[in-house]
Amino acid sequence: MAGYSRTDDSPFGRWWRHVDRTTLVCTFILIGFGYILMLAASPAVAVRIGASRNMFIFKQVAFLTLAGLIVVSVSMLSRRAVLRLSLVGGALMLGATALTLVHGIEIKGARRWIALPMMSLQPSEFLKPCFAVVTGWLLAQRRVAGLIPGMLVSFALFGVIVLLLKSQPDIGMLTVITAVFLAQLFVNGLNLIFVGMGFAGMIGA
Repeated sequence: MAGYSRTDDSPFGRWWRHVDRTTLVCTFILIGFGYILMLAASPAVAVRIGASRNMFIFKQVAFLTLAGLIVVSVSMLSRRAVLRLSLVGGALMLGATALTLVHGIEIKGARRWIALPMMSLQPSEFLKPCFAVVTGWLLAQRRVAGLIPGMLVSFALFGVIVLLLKSQPDIGMLTVITAVFLAQLFVNGLNLIFVGMGFAGMIGA
């Protein structure tokens, strides 16, 4: 596969030449490890709640298959299509994250999930990658075109997400998104001292 012909102009051929195969392999390795851990723990949990021993296994296989198809499908999109998907998906998931504060499922005092038919959804999990793509584009546009106040818009978007996640509360997700944003700011030219101060403040909080 690594030697796939460069003369092949099929959709798969173009995808295989341009995809980040290292990241793709690492993603599926993580999925595999997660499945192995699930095999070890889920039967006992299923028995404890009175369900079939294999219920979680079958459920996980279905979701892993769907996730794998989504990973490959998204990796075949162009940069413009990924940006459009992130803009639309980010707007929808931002609204859904706000909706959890009103109609979310409350678990141990936190509202992070929305009940859907046959499943529940944590919108912030989908908001996270959309935020990374959109803020990355905004920061890049600041350098390329200078027509969009990328830094200002990025901080405004980050501020809205911080308020929503603290209101749920979901400190774990807030920590991840903050770390991603600080890393993007560092790549964009922010002094390492300020990045360190940001991480220190995040840990202290």
